Amino acid sequence: MSTSLNSQSSSIHSSRSAFMPSPIGASRPSRPAQMDPAMLAQIEGGTDPQIVNEISHTSAAVLLNRVHKTQSPEIVERVLNLVENEGIEVIADLWSQAQPDSLPGMLFRLYLLRESLRKQREAYAEYWNLGEPSATSASAITGIDESPTGEDIARLADSILSGAFTGDFAVALYRASAFTAIISCGMRSYAKKLTQKMNDSKRDDSQRLASVLHKSAKMHALSLCFANGAKLWRLGKLD
Repeated sequence: MSTSLNSQSSSIHSSRSAFMPSPIGASRPSRPAQMDPAMLAQIEGGTDPQIVNEISHTSAAVLLNRVHKTQSPEIVERVLNLVENEGIEVIADLWSQAQPDSLPGMLFRLYLLRESLRKQREAYAEYWNLGEPSATSASAITGIDESPTGEDIARLADSILSGAFTGDFAVALYRASAFTAIISCGMRSYAKKLTQKMNDSKRDDSQRLASVLHKSAKMHALSLCFANGAKLWRLGKLD
């Protein structure tokens, strides 16, 4: 897929001012709440699934609550870069087995989405431009008001995840849902173009086509998952 992008400058903004961390709190920022190493060690080695589940839910709730209460820019930055600094294994060990319609399940998917957007920012920008050729309500919800560049996508990834910790968690999930829905649509549009190209050139690119359609289906499912999580959060049923 070509990664050529419109050279026109573009911008991205948060759909809620609450997503911006506020410089308040103690002058010496406290560290994010951490789990007891002994408890973390229990996750490995076939520990009782119920214990793993309890640790998963507790760690997600403690982390979200602690960051939301402190609103410290330093702590928000540390949590935002958790994967880069500690590795994906840290959150995978804690949250990867959690049900999708749970707080740890939502946080795990938000982290994975951010990681994917930052690593493949140019491709996602092109998928967005295919799925959202002109601005709709999805652009307003996500905070993208022009055709995004790769850097816009990277900033969006940070904005959604930081918003989950510093603003309305449901709004962050709705933003993620709107974004992944457009990406899924863009992938389907790309698949149609690829199909037409195959027909015109008589070249067999069916494996690539199948891969794009598979990713589109996964993005669609992820969009529905985020939307459902937002509804559960508003009802006080996401824990």
